[in-house]
Amino acid sequence: MSGITGIHDDEAVTHALVRDVTLPGEAGTMALITLDNGFDHTKPNTFGPRGLTELDEALDAICERSDLAAVGVTGKPFIFAVGADLTGAARVRTRAQAEEIGRLGHEVFRRLGELEVPSFAFVNGAAMGGGLEIALHCTYRTISSGVPAVALPECFLGLVPGWGGTQLLPRLIGPANALKLIIENPLSQNKMIKGTEAFKLGVADAVFEPADFLEESLSWASRVLTGEAAVPRPPFTEDAGSWEAAVAGARALVDMKLHGASPAPYRALELVELARTAPRDQGFEAETQALADLLTGDELRAGLYSFDLVQRRAKRPAGAPDRALARTITKVGVVGAGLMASQLALLFARRLQVPVVLTDLDQARLDKGVAYVHAEIARLLAKGRIGADTANRLTGLVTGSLTKDAFADAELVIEAVFEDLKVKRQVLSEVEAVVRPECVLATNTSSLSVTAMAAELRHPERVVGLHFFNPVAVLPLLEVVRGERTDDASLATAFAVGKALRKSGVLVKDAPAFVVNRLLTRFMGEVIGAVDEGTPIETADHALDGLGLPMTPFTLLQLVGPAVGLHVAETLHEAFPGRYKVSASLANLVKAGKPGVYAPDFTIDPEAREIFESQTIGTAGPDAEQVRQRALGALAEEVRLMLDEGVVAAAEDIDLCMILGAGWPFHTGGITPYLDRTGVSEKVTGRRFLAPGVASVPD
Repeated sequence: MSGITGIHDDEAVTHALVRDVTLPGEAGTMALITLDNGFDHTKPNTFGPRGLTELDEALDAICERSDLAAVGVTGKPFIFAVGADLTGAARVRTRAQAEEIGRLGHEVFRRLGELEVPSFAFVNGAAMGGGLEIALHCTYRTISSGVPAVALPECFLGLVPGWGGTQLLPRLIGPANALKLIIENPLSQNKMIKGTEAFKLGVADAVFEPADFLEESLSWASRVLTGEAAVPRPPFTEDAGSWEAAVAGARALVDMKLHGASPAPYRALELVELARTAPRDQGFEAETQALADLLTGDELRAGLYSFDLVQRRAKRPAGAPDRALARTITKVGVVGAGLMASQLALLFARRLQVPVVLTDLDQARLDKGVAYVHAEIARLLAKGRIGADTANRLTGLVTGSLTKDAFADAELVIEAVFEDLKVKRQVLSEVEAVVRPECVLATNTSSLSVTAMAAELRHPERVVGLHFFNPVAVLPLLEVVRGERTDDASLATAFAVGKALRKSGVLVKDAPAFVVNRLLTRFMGEVIGAVDEGTPIETADHALDGLGLPMTPFTLLQLVGPAVGLHVAETLHEAFPGRYKVSASLANLVKAGKPGVYAPDFTIDPEAREIFESQTIGTAGPDAEQVRQRALGALAEEVRLMLDEGVVAAAEDIDLCMILGAGWPFHTGGITPYLDRTGVSEKVTGRRFLAPGVASVPD
């Protein structure tokens, strides 16, 4: 372990606590290892060099005994184990260190599958990464139906399952199911599965309820050992055709999502492919070599940087006032009954469990909005996401009113009406006339000035921006906008509400379009501008594929709607006419009522193409690489200007916004690490956004 001494100095060691358990019946004695780092469930068990060494030593002592019928492994309350110690992984500097970490994990974990007696993993809580891999090395596995998260998230971060996962899992549940956990779920916003789903996939051999999970697991293990309980497992097959088809399907998915932008999923595919025929030693060594390559690469550094932003910075928003200043919310008002307003009403009711009343000027529109919320609650009930009592309670909480008098006893009212400053000013004025003096007034504006909105109110200090992202139930970002006169109590309330809604609040200055929309509009402007100059739509739309973005620019335009894109572009053009232009083609697309440039079959709509071609101002626009460089350069310039303007506290907040609000991938670190490591930052602005070694391999 000499090569990795020092890189895990602050390791929270997961201890291997061994005790003897007399199994029911005549099964004999089990040495039960409990993984426990000494902290509660908020600090999960992880594996660093010292933890692995302690487990190895525990197994040494176990192997010296001849009185054991079996060995078991379980976790502390609510947690089995969640994998490698990522803080130490970020400090790996050399390939030799990376190889040593990979081999140490293999050497220790594989012992559980190579003991002279059967081994059992009793997965009592969250099992991710190396935590799931240690269970896979055991002979048998039980899992609690209450386990909330089972996953192999490595590809999401820029790694591969490197302690046996790519070799053992495909042979256990087949390559297609294994690739769901190894590839598909990590690339789908790091999706996790629950304990019951893991059992259905065959990851576990038995499932028991949480209340008496360990007792039932030990009883089951006893029956297995005595032959009373059989563990049916289909024989492993090396059918090349089905194996190759599964890998090919997963490769197509990776290509579609990443376009080669991140190496980790491709290495994982190679490893799963190898698992069909490779002996265990060869497969494990291939995992170690993949780990060595990826642990010393920029994508992992960016992934770990992203992980740190989401896990730490998002939970302690820079600049947020003292939580003690936040007001208690017992009722919420929503102005408007359109789709966004209805989504907000549902979110507030579900998360805050308080009455929510929508208002609108038209009864039919109001009824439609309330009906939408009630229908969504019914859908959640039908899917088993909520129970009947909860559904009835939520349905009763959401009501509608044609007058704003219904807001008289609300502590928070949010407007979600048309993006027009005059309209929003009038709405807030009408609300202020009926609410309590301490009621917080919020706007869901995506680009307009919160300060201007509040300027004519008697109490502008209680107005704050709460910019949610569509779809509201999915995207976790909440841009919390402080107007020039917003007071700390209103701002603290906004952050407290955001947290209760399970959103990650980022404090932003009241500047045009705030963070995400400002950057995406600048980015989109360069792509649309290239088409206006004569670049084919297809060329411009795929010029940025190498970043592995969640969707192409014109697909994004289709999602948000050309009218919304045009409105934001016009707002930013008014604020920054030199950098933001309003495309005549986009305006004509909106005028023609087109939903975007794509037809329902995802081919270019001929009429949309004609609209753009009729506005072309050149004979040959920039090629794909030129479009890419223009777009990245524009992003670098805009990020620097936003930081200079104090729109957010630091570059990390811009990255957090792009990850949580725009779905930009972890392996890019948001945007600033990518601009730094590709040299765009220094070329355009003269300096990096982040210090050397932050989110990239140190210089």
